[in-house]
Amino acid sequence: MRTMKEPRGYAATPRTRPVRDPAPSKWGYRWQRWMLTPGVRTGLRLGVPTLVIGLIGTAWFSNDANLAVVTDRYDQIKAAIQHRPEFMVTGLAITGADEELASQVAELVSVEFPVSSFDLELEAMRAKVAALDAVSDVYVRVGDAGALEIGITPRQPVALWRTAEGLRMLDDNGVFSGDVAGRAERRDLPLIAGDGAKEHMTEALALFRTAAPIATRVRGLVRIGNRRWDMVLDRGQRIQLPGEGAEAALARVIALEDTQDLLARDVILVDMRNENRPTVRLQQDAVAATRNAVTTGASN
Repeated sequence: MRTMKEPRGYAATPRTRPVRDPAPSKWGYRWQRWMLTPGVRTGLRLGVPTLVIGLIGTAWFSNDANLAVVTDRYDQIKAAIQHRPEFMVTGLAITGADEELASQVAELVSVEFPVSSFDLELEAMRAKVAALDAVSDVYVRVGDAGALEIGITPRQPVALWRTAEGLRMLDDNGVFSGDVAGRAERRDLPLIAGDGAKEHMTEALALFRTAAPIATRVRGLVRIGNRRWDMVLDRGQRIQLPGEGAEAALARVIALEDTQDLLARDVILVDMRNENRPTVRLQQDAVAATRNAVTTGASN
C-alpha cells in the first residue's frame, strides 16, 4: 500500500553501482600534503633547474677543449684587472733605517718595478726583513702613492759583546743588533765579554750606570764562570765583584775612590767578592817600594 504519491512521470530504477567517494585515499592525502610543503615546493622550483644546469655544465666542462677556453679567458680577465694603473706599484720607500740598513733591506726585498700589487708577497717580505739582526720591528704595505712602503724600527745597541767571532752589538734585551769590525767603530758603547754575558745584560747595564763617576776609566765587564762580573779599568786595574749584590759592592768601591782616591793609587786589584773582607792587591813595584820603605825605616 503506497503511503506517498510518486511524482507524475517518475519511474523508480534500481541502483546498479555504488557512488564514488570524492575524498582522496590515505596515501593520496599524504602525497598531496607532502607536495605542498615549502621545502618540496622550493626544491622543485629551484633544485631541479639547478640540477639540470649542473649536469649540463659538468658535461660541457668535461671536454678539455672547452675547459681550456674558459681557463684562458679567466686568466685574461684576471691579468687585465690586476695590471690596471691603480694596482701598479712603481717604487720602494724605506723609512726608519740608516743608509746601510736601507741598502740591505732593498737588496733583500729585490723587487723589479713596476709590478702589480697582487704579485707582491707582503708577509714573506716582512718576515725576511724582520729576520735581520738590526731590525726590531717592521711593517710592509702598499701606500696610496703607488709605492711599496717598508717601515723599520731598528734595534738600539747599548753594548758591545766580544766573542770568538768578533764584536757584536746588543740591545738592552741582549739581542744581536749587528756586527762591528773593531772597537774604534763604536767607542760610545760599553764592552762586555765572557760566557753568559748577553743573558745578564740588565745587570751589566746597571753596573755601568753605577760606575758613571769613573766611566772614562772603565774598559768593560767580563763575565767570570757565568757566575759574577769583573770590571776592567785602564792601567790594568780590575774590580772583582760578587755574584750577589754586585751593584752595591761596586758602589762601595766608587765611594772609596771618591773619598780616598783608592783607584788613583798603585792598586792592581780590588776584590769585593767577600763583603765582610774586601781586599786590595798592589802592583809589584808598589809592594817592593813599600818593603824597601819599611826596611829603611826599621834600620834607622
